[in-house]
Amino acid sequence: MNKFSALTLSGVLLALVGSCATKDQTVAEPTIKDAFQDKFLIGCAMNRWQAAGEDSVAQAMVTKHFNTIVAENDMKSEKLAPAPGEWEWEHADKFVEYGEQNDMFIVGHCLVWHSQLTPWFPVDEKGEKVDSATLVNRMHDYINTVVTRYKGRVKGWDVVNEAIVEDGSYRHTPFYDIIGPEFIPLAFQFAHEADPDAQLYINDYGMNVPGRRNKYVEIVNDLKARGIRIDAIGMQAHMGMDYPDFNEFEESIEAFASTGCNVMITEMDMSALPTISQSANIADIINDPEQRNPYPDGLPEEVSQEWNNRMSEFFHLLLKHSDVISRVNAWGVTDGDSWKNGFPIRGRKDYPLLFDRDYQMKPFIKEALDTIGNKNA
Repeated sequence: MNKFSALTLSGVLLALVGSCATKDQTVAEPTIKDAFQDKFLIGCAMNRWQAAGEDSVAQAMVTKHFNTIVAENDMKSEKLAPAPGEWEWEHADKFVEYGEQNDMFIVGHCLVWHSQLTPWFPVDEKGEKVDSATLVNRMHDYINTVVTRYKGRVKGWDVVNEAIVEDGSYRHTPFYDIIGPEFIPLAFQFAHEADPDAQLYINDYGMNVPGRRNKYVEIVNDLKARGIRIDAIGMQAHMGMDYPDFNEFEESIEAFASTGCNVMITEMDMSALPTISQSANIADIINDPEQRNPYPDGLPEEVSQEWNNRMSEFFHLLLKHSDVISRVNAWGVTDGDSWKNGFPIRGRKDYPLLFDRDYQMKPFIKEALDTIGNKNA
């Protein structure tokens, strides 16, 4: 078997980019965004230090290799609206300004989400749940304020995030429990009213699961039937070495595309660590360093090769469906930034992103870009 198996991206990306340089031309070093320029936007989530330039190396890598960005945390309600009538725009503004300065497609994440929801939002002064009319008004005012501030600058919004569970039922959140299923159409209506030109998305994890898949197809078709704008379905690609099943993932791509929406691959990362099942005895794992943190000093060569092969296979799947996939976003820049470190157990060191802790590109994609560079030299 070749170094990264027959599934390496080299041949595919060569076909995308081609060789258009002459011997007299100076050929620029290939970049990730150039490789996929005719297929889909490709980018990453940025933290506040990267967006502000405090991590200048990471920022330079993002500028060079990506053409779309999303804020990892700084556009969530707990950051923007920590108290009633109080707004904190500094970090979100810096993120948007960075994207504009570098001509990037800026995505706002996210408007309606139960997790990282600012605590005051669904309750009154006594801490009791507000009624439906009050929560609808708060949702309207919040969405209108945020989207209007970035009107014409943020090009797309994750309007509703993680609303459905695996069996296809609605997740019990303050929005669903107080307003009911109508919170989704209302959120999209409010976002569209605030910026009629912005693209609007619905987004969730585990989108390969049939129950969740089928419910989202139903929701999106209903929105469209009612004349409510929705442009894309975001498939969070938080993956591991043994999940998701790529055949199921592909079935979901096709099912979501059947609604007439684009498909977006959001929050992409792939844990290199052994998966901890929900039935595992966490106490035993915590007390066993080899299980808790199996690769503290780096991935063994065979694990690294397996990771690169699987990620290469995933990108082949995305290229196969690039006619309906419009954007692919990694959830972070380097392994050291990833939320997967310390998840689901503190102290775990993971290796899930396209660049390692030393800001070096992972082999599966570096090999492909090196092949392009040699071909064009």
